[in-house]
Amino acid sequence: MRASLISSPEQLAALYPNPIAPASVIKEIDHIDANYGALIAASPFFVLATNGPDGLDCSPRGDLPGFVTVSDAKTLLIPDRRGNNRLDSLKNLLSDNRVGMLFLIPGYGETLRVNGTAVLSTDPELCARFEMAGKLPACVIVVTVEAAYFQCSRAVVRADLWNPAMQVDKRSLPSAGTILRDISARAATETFDGEAYDKALPERVRATLY
Repeated sequence: MRASLISSPEQLAALYPNPIAPASVIKEIDHIDANYGALIAASPFFVLATNGPDGLDCSPRGDLPGFVTVSDAKTLLIPDRRGNNRLDSLKNLLSDNRVGMLFLIPGYGETLRVNGTAVLSTDPELCARFEMAGKLPACVIVVTVEAAYFQCSRAVVRADLWNPAMQVDKRSLPSAGTILRDISARAATETFDGEAYDKALPERVRATLY
């Protein structure tokens, strides 16, 4: 097994001998142009990658399309909507401000990747721009764009991601309550009432979206 591990750039290059396609280089720019701005405006969901003292984090972020605002060609504004308050991503940004973002658009094959740095702002006027259902975000993530480029559709096509027929019946998978119940049982802690958790979850989610 160890002899099969890749340990150098030369070994990696030997596995992928074809030169990089011109489009793979041309598509990367250091700002958000009109085309990439249109993709961000249409996206209701992205994944935020951060790094910190306790390791890496990859966090889903979602809201109505356009919830990420292109303030200017180098700046994105992201309201931090309510979550579980673990604050993994936000704590990471306090020690390492680098971010990676992957935007998805339902029905669209290409994804958009944005890399840059970020700070957290509680500026009242800025937070007020993102009021929803009478609630303000606790803070706004302000991203300075360093690189933006689309990712070709191969992964989405292989996954058949936007095909309604591919949706999984959620009853075939363990529920959140089941997962919590089984973990608490293995940890020999107080038994977790997974059934009650699942029963209350849909309304709790609806009531705490903002």
